[in-house]
Amino acid sequence: MPYKFKRNRCIVLLALLVSFSIILPPSTFAQSKNSKKELENRKKRINEEINQINSMLKATKASKKNSLGTLMTINVKLEKRQELINTINAEIRVLNKDILANESESEKLKKSLDKLKKEYARMILVAQRNQDAYSSLMFIFAADDFNQAYARLKYLQQYSGFRKKQAAEIIQTQNELEVKINTLKLQRDEKNELLKNEQSEKKNLDKERNEQEGVLTELKKKEKELKASLEKKKQNSIELQLAIKRMMAEEIKRKADEAARELAAKAKKEKEEEERLKPKKGSGSTPPPPKEPVKTNVSDSKPVLNNEALALGSEFSGNRGRLPWPVDKGVICETYGEHEHPAIKGFMMFNSGVEICTAKGAQARAVFEGEVTGIAISPTGGKLVIIRHGEYLSVYSNIGEVFVKTGQKVKVKEVIGTVMYDEEEDKTSMNLQIWKGQKTMDPSAWLSNAR
Repeated sequence: MPYKFKRNRCIVLLALLVSFSIILPPSTFAQSKNSKKELENRKKRINEEINQINSMLKATKASKKNSLGTLMTINVKLEKRQELINTINAEIRVLNKDILANESESEKLKKSLDKLKKEYARMILVAQRNQDAYSSLMFIFAADDFNQAYARLKYLQQYSGFRKKQAAEIIQTQNELEVKINTLKLQRDEKNELLKNEQSEKKNLDKERNEQEGVLTELKKKEKELKASLEKKKQNSIELQLAIKRMMAEEIKRKADEAARELAAKAKKEKEEEERLKPKKGSGSTPPPPKEPVKTNVSDSKPVLNNEALALGSEFSGNRGRLPWPVDKGVICETYGEHEHPAIKGFMMFNSGVEICTAKGAQARAVFEGEVTGIAISPTGGKLVIIRHGEYLSVYSNIGEVFVKTGQKVKVKEVIGTVMYDEEEDKTSMNLQIWKGQKTMDPSAWLSNAR
């Protein structure tokens, strides 16, 4: 009898060890879920942009179907379509990783469940053989002393509790396995749906490329006229930069003159005060030494900024990548810097800002709070508005009607005017530039979710 109980006790202890060694791996999907959410948000944003572009193209007149504006809009749509396909592919890759991980966990759960069931079956068999109270009492009374008898009693209690725990673990493991199987089914269905979307988007891409080729073919027929028009635009763009610099120089001079007048007034006041305090003849007191005149150090490259303006500039620089768009809805149809013209191979263009295409009748908004420091006729057409944000400037050109005036303080997203429509190119667009001192910066790096 004692040998039998010792053998049964070994079986239970072995079962305990096996049970405690079955540790299910922690969930590894937190990162992939975050990535998946980001990809879904990106896909949603790209689809919204494609819908905006389609709206712009639908508004194109039949007579202007083969315009430069149409070509630029189609080019942007092609980029967005390719970005959408890349995003879908990224989603599929993330999903494949999740499916593999879930399949691996499902296999582990199946093996764990098999082990738990086998050990539980052996425990039930042992319990059936020793289920009578007499056997349990004999096991306790066969102890050599009281301490051993107490230990055997505790063992029987733990054995009973472990059986219940083992049964609960089997149920829990079965439930987890069922959840994993259902998750796998949903993920495979989602993957199939993504693959269908990918094929559909590829067909749309091919269709849009054919459309692009058609517009390019028509535009190449009038390449000579286009080159002449583009050369003029190039010169206008250079003149625009010179006009902005002239306006900046005027502002610097104005600020410097204001600072000089303030200092002159201060010096005059101090001199009057000195004269008032000067002792009269015969008083015997020694007059105080004359104060050194306050010197000004006005920079030639930047205006004199007060503490409020400097603080505003600091806030502006802290919002890199988070500035709102200068229009409610729009897409970047021409990037910053040098790039080849989409219609004429080898013809290089340079943009000191970004060209933002938008819907007809759109309004231009300030990207940050600041002070309007200049409004002028733009060499590229329409008007330009300059807003100062401390040591930074935002410049808006191709503006039709202007709603602000020089010296006015504006808030972020405040409407400053309307975006002009170019009838020749059949597009509504504005140019946004960001300046720091005498240098331009890429505005797309400053705008939130640059499109």
